[in-house]
Amino acid sequence: MGETAWTLFCNNSNCSKETGKTCSSGFSSILNPYSCLNHAFIISVDILLLLVALHIIVCKLSSKKIATNSQSQRISSLTILSAIYNGILSVVYLALGIWTTFQKLDMDHTVLPMDGWLVLLFQGLSWLGLAISVSMKQLNLPCTIAVKSCSIFAFLHAVFLCISSLLEAIADSTVPMKIILDVSSFPGSILFLSCAFRGYGLKDSDPNGDFDAGYAPLQGEEHDSTDETSFNHNITPFANAGVLSKMSFWWLNPLLRKGKEKILENKDIPTLQTSCRAKACYLKYMHQLREQKQRKSSGSNSMLSIIVYSHWKPMLTSGFFALIKVLTLSTGPLFLRAFIAVVQGKETFKYEAYVLTLGLLIAKCLESLSERQWFFITRMVGLQLRSTLSAAIYQKQLQLSNAAKMTHSPGEIVSYVTVDAYRIGEFPYWFHQIWATSLQFCLALFLVYSSVELATFAALAAIILIVVASYPLTKSQLKYYKKIILAQDKRLKAIAEALTNMKVLRLHAWEMHFQNIVESLRKDEFKWISGILSQKGYLLVLFWSSPIIVPSVTFWTCYLLGVPLNASNVFTFLASIRIVQDPVRLIPDIVQAFIGAKVALDRIVEFLEAPELGNRKSEQKCHEIFFDHSILIKCNEISWEINPSSKPAIRDVDLVLKPGEKIAICGEVGSGKSTLLAAALGEVPKCNGTVYVHGKVAYVSQTAWIQTGSIQENILFGSVMDPVWYQEVVETCCLVKDLEMLPFGDLTEIGERGVNLSGGQKQRIQLARALYQNADIYFLDDPFSAVDAQTATSLFNEYVMRALFAKTVLLVTHQVDFLPAFDSVLLMSGGEIIEAGTYDQLLASSKKFQALVNAHNNTVGSEMDISRSSNGRAMASKDAIESIHVKEEPIMAGGEQLIKQEERETGDTGFKPYLQYLRHHKGFLYFTLAVLLHVVFIIGQLIQSYWLASEIQSSQVSKRELLTVFTVIGCSLSIFLLLRSFYVVLLGCGASESIFSTLLKSLFRAPMSFYDSTPVGRILSRVSIDLSTIDLEMAFKLSLGVGSAMQTYFSFIVLAVLAWPVAFVIIPMIYLTIILQRHYYASAKELMRINGTRKSSVASHLAESIAGAMTIRAFGGEDRFFSKNMDLIDANASPDFYNFSANEWLIQRLEILCAIVLSSSALSMTLIPLGSSASGLIGMALSYGLSLNVFLVFYVKYQCFLSNDVVSVERLEQYMHIPSEAPEVIEENRPPHDWPCVGKVDIRNLKVRYRPNAPLVLRGISCIFEGGSKIGIVGRTGSGKTTFIGALFRLVEPTDGEIIIDNLNICEIGLHDLRSHLGIIPQDPTLFGGSVRYNIDPLEQHTDSEIWEVLEKCQLREAVQAKEGGLNSFVVQDGSNWSTGQRQLFCLGRALLKRSRILVLDEATASIDNATDSIIQKTIRTEFNDCTVITVAHRIPTVMDCNMVLGISDGKLVEFDEPMKLMNKKESLFGQLVQEYWSRSS
Repeated sequence: MGETAWTLFCNNSNCSKETGKTCSSGFSSILNPYSCLNHAFIISVDILLLLVALHIIVCKLSSKKIATNSQSQRISSLTILSAIYNGILSVVYLALGIWTTFQKLDMDHTVLPMDGWLVLLFQGLSWLGLAISVSMKQLNLPCTIAVKSCSIFAFLHAVFLCISSLLEAIADSTVPMKIILDVSSFPGSILFLSCAFRGYGLKDSDPNGDFDAGYAPLQGEEHDSTDETSFNHNITPFANAGVLSKMSFWWLNPLLRKGKEKILENKDIPTLQTSCRAKACYLKYMHQLREQKQRKSSGSNSMLSIIVYSHWKPMLTSGFFALIKVLTLSTGPLFLRAFIAVVQGKETFKYEAYVLTLGLLIAKCLESLSERQWFFITRMVGLQLRSTLSAAIYQKQLQLSNAAKMTHSPGEIVSYVTVDAYRIGEFPYWFHQIWATSLQFCLALFLVYSSVELATFAALAAIILIVVASYPLTKSQLKYYKKIILAQDKRLKAIAEALTNMKVLRLHAWEMHFQNIVESLRKDEFKWISGILSQKGYLLVLFWSSPIIVPSVTFWTCYLLGVPLNASNVFTFLASIRIVQDPVRLIPDIVQAFIGAKVALDRIVEFLEAPELGNRKSEQKCHEIFFDHSILIKCNEISWEINPSSKPAIRDVDLVLKPGEKIAICGEVGSGKSTLLAAALGEVPKCNGTVYVHGKVAYVSQTAWIQTGSIQENILFGSVMDPVWYQEVVETCCLVKDLEMLPFGDLTEIGERGVNLSGGQKQRIQLARALYQNADIYFLDDPFSAVDAQTATSLFNEYVMRALFAKTVLLVTHQVDFLPAFDSVLLMSGGEIIEAGTYDQLLASSKKFQALVNAHNNTVGSEMDISRSSNGRAMASKDAIESIHVKEEPIMAGGEQLIKQEERETGDTGFKPYLQYLRHHKGFLYFTLAVLLHVVFIIGQLIQSYWLASEIQSSQVSKRELLTVFTVIGCSLSIFLLLRSFYVVLLGCGASESIFSTLLKSLFRAPMSFYDSTPVGRILSRVSIDLSTIDLEMAFKLSLGVGSAMQTYFSFIVLAVLAWPVAFVIIPMIYLTIILQRHYYASAKELMRINGTRKSSVASHLAESIAGAMTIRAFGGEDRFFSKNMDLIDANASPDFYNFSANEWLIQRLEILCAIVLSSSALSMTLIPLGSSASGLIGMALSYGLSLNVFLVFYVKYQCFLSNDVVSVERLEQYMHIPSEAPEVIEENRPPHDWPCVGKVDIRNLKVRYRPNAPLVLRGISCIFEGGSKIGIVGRTGSGKTTFIGALFRLVEPTDGEIIIDNLNICEIGLHDLRSHLGIIPQDPTLFGGSVRYNIDPLEQHTDSEIWEVLEKCQLREAVQAKEGGLNSFVVQDGSNWSTGQRQLFCLGRALLKRSRILVLDEATASIDNATDSIIQKTIRTEFNDCTVITVAHRIPTVMDCNMVLGISDGKLVEFDEPMKLMNKKESLFGQLVQEYWSRSS
């Protein structure tokens, strides 16, 4: 019975194919698509699939659940596509089965054996069942499991069909209809699989539906719902695009159309879909981090595993597309072999050429669609990954401990975002290339074996040798990358420090020294840059030579082994080799991407694992037993160092503040006052004891931190505007007149770090920010030191005593005058609270406190002949202080916003940026030579191929002669490749060195007005990521971009010459290509530029947040700043998303055009008689044609890369030609070595304005400072005192008038000669990263003994000796491990070492206590006895012993006379200031 059934099925034959053909037996027969075993196996699987499909359909029909919410759900486009595709496939299978049955009846008059047509019918029925089942909606759980299982099973079945059919097609060189259908089932199974795992055909119509509902919003985000709605109104069309629109990038057309019509602006770019935004990405990251911590209770978390868990789905999807691309690409040599067979007259059926042409077109289109989706999805993953890491880095820096800040400088943290996160974001794009290249290689070897048999092993050996030869180069590249990262960090740190403190460098004439430091660091970095470029050049030669070396080795092996060489197997081999040519050429890029990503990830992980301020949150949560206390601090030790052996900053603190209590802290410099406030704020890592703070906190730092933005934004600081309260705050902080004088009022933009405000204005804005929060507890760290006496009095009365009447206040101050008004006073010394009590108690019992008060009294009383009060008390009561009348003077202001929008190029700049790049260091010469050598290389390849094609079938040329010529040409081409790489490396190194040198000189010579209006983040983004692009990418991408363009057009020419009718297709195709490229570039250029400017805003905000992290944390603003940072990340990501989408849009359309050209060429050449060498020429043409897609993609990809990179050239060029300051040295007008020898300063009608068309800040000041005299400059806040000093040092050039020093006009000598001969102690105390010795003497001009002597004089010797390293003890960048007062003493030390004949003190002792100030003033009087000393001070005693006092008001000189004479004059400005100061002191 069984035998009868088998006979009916397959007629007792092992093969159902036509007679004369033999089929294999055993297991191999299952793989034969014509064997009975194969048919039986397929029918069995089809029956199983059909039963499952019927089960799903019945399951749905029997279900009583009916969808009621039809509006919320609809069939997705993917489901529709799957149903249509699989439905058509099933109909074709059924039609072919029925046609086969009728043909068999017609020819054999029987339907036996049944296997041939039965397998087609069952295939048709099973795919029809799948097509119906996949479109079913709202399946219950068992059915959904069945759908998923069925989809996986169908996919494996389709893989089996596809592989067995391709093997048979390769073996027989024929492609019957059944083979085509079996291969076509593979894409159908992928569509079915995609639908099954994407919600069974359902799509949520809510565009935000893919956002995980399990993620809670960030704290403080709830009130932003209205903003979020407005944010979504211009959401990307991609979010709601159907599958066909996504596959074809049709959703991008509206933006590209708009870009063609007008220049794109920020508002034109739609926002990202929710799942791609930084918030969603970061929350997903945190979710995975929490899950990993739960899975691994101990041990460190793996960032790599978090990334994999977060993005495995899209990476798997892109992997499927990569697989399809590799498979479709591998069909190319098969088509080539089939076309050669047709030309040789071996066609298997009449219209085979047309069927092959159609098949080739479909295969190339499918290849294009799959590769574009592969690259697009991986780019999306890279974008999300970059956003995740950028957000994680920002969040981490808000929580970074003080110890970690010493390891990770602000410049390094910015580079983690601007450089490292970008490198990691690039890696997903390259990830699939690793295995896809291997698979492509294996398939190519299989095809090669079918062409040259055993010679395949020679080809394999040659390729392995090439890869092995590349290993040492790859290893050294990894080493170089690690070195260059470290070198780049050092350089960026030095540049960031120099740019941030440029004003100080200018005042001390140190800019050349710091420029030399940066240049020396750049030299170290350049060694590794040239090394990397050289290694890259060698790798390019090696891998670009592989398509030359491998064929030569293989053909000689064929010759030796006697393997016949003919057009069919030679050009099939060459086409197969060219399949791997592109991936093999990409190996250097893959290696570079892998190494760069690994190094970058290691650095970011190290940063993310750095210590945090872990105890901060718990410290600020009050325990119930302390409910009646606002602040409670009971600690044995408080230390900035976690190390147990380190010396504590404060010891034995027992401090309790009740609600509404006001306590003042005073003491000498470095006694621990600011550290005590920091401990209360939870900023100090080591507190052995208890720290509780109960209530809302506000904090005013000693060094003002001002955000870039408007004054109003700085005051509100994220709070909702209350106009009444806002106005009251402004009045309380004495800001009314300031705002009235500003051109835009409180909407005036403040520059980075408040550069366009005076010190007093910055401090008052800080006070207003704190007051507006209406907090419970106020920590005020010496806020009145930067304002004059009258303003300080007003602020104390209105702010501390009235506005904060019911608040808890902890105030650090050096103003002894205010102490009687406080409930309690703490006196600190040497890190301990040595006395505590009311003012009267301390004055009666504490000798140290009496010394502090007496020091103040002496500075006031010794210069003033005014009787004291009868009771002898040196201080006023609370009521007396509050009775002082306050009169406010207006301040000066400019006429326009200082901070400008970041500039960018607009429109088509053509070749301008490329020419700008090539102008550097013989760039034109090296580039021309490289291009000429590449042209020779392309022509040589063409000659080599033509020689092979024309002579392969010729009997007149022996095989030895044929191969000898072929090999000689190939070896010559390798030499040309080597020379080309050599000149490209020279181009890259020369341009890199020249651009950096020009940029650095431009930045260090730029006027201060440039730094006042340019946030440092903008400059840092250029000297980091943009410069890195120029260093490592630009030269090779320029060379490869031009080379790939030539290669593509040469391929077009070859096809046009060998198949002339194709010219009628090629010419319009080239025209369409140009049209498409113009359409693309109109938008793409602007997207790249917008992306560059938005990248700068991310860097600027990060740098600003690092500087103000303590203030942000104190106000609890972390969530708001983090939210703003994520908005900036999204704003940066949007143009990047559209940029790479536009790349894929363009490449896809050009690839489709290439597919049409290739198909047309193939058909033309089969129809046109080409003579005896026809098969060789068609082989050559098709091998070029099949590579056309590869060349075109390579060309467009590198054009896109190049367009991205050239924006870096544009951005750097903007800062390479900044108008310079006056010359540093004027050789013909240099001052004598001992100038100034007298120190006489003659100022004649001095007028100054900051910018053209801005109002005058100084209005015609004329006076003479005699040599050796002591001059005091007084005036209210904003009157122009600091501008006067700036004019003296020519930080701002006089608009009119002149300054004569010792008979020499300072405007006629070089800036370096001027500034190096003047001394200054600037208003903002600045320290640099390095040692104590370096900070006192950066130019290394003095001995250790001289430095110790100076430290003794400026009261720093003990503090420095207490450090382990002494003069070599460490100073962190910005000097944050030293108190503000100590930093000012360092600045004094520099002046003492320099010993200039003219010394300027600009608020030099504002942050120093009275006792230390008194000692410092005596030191200055002694050390600079015969020098001209010009003092700008808010403390009246500082200028009381001056010979002359200069009064400035509203930019005008109002008085200039001896102090005692001015005091006796009625309505004297100086007299008023003295009276105000004395009123609160006597």
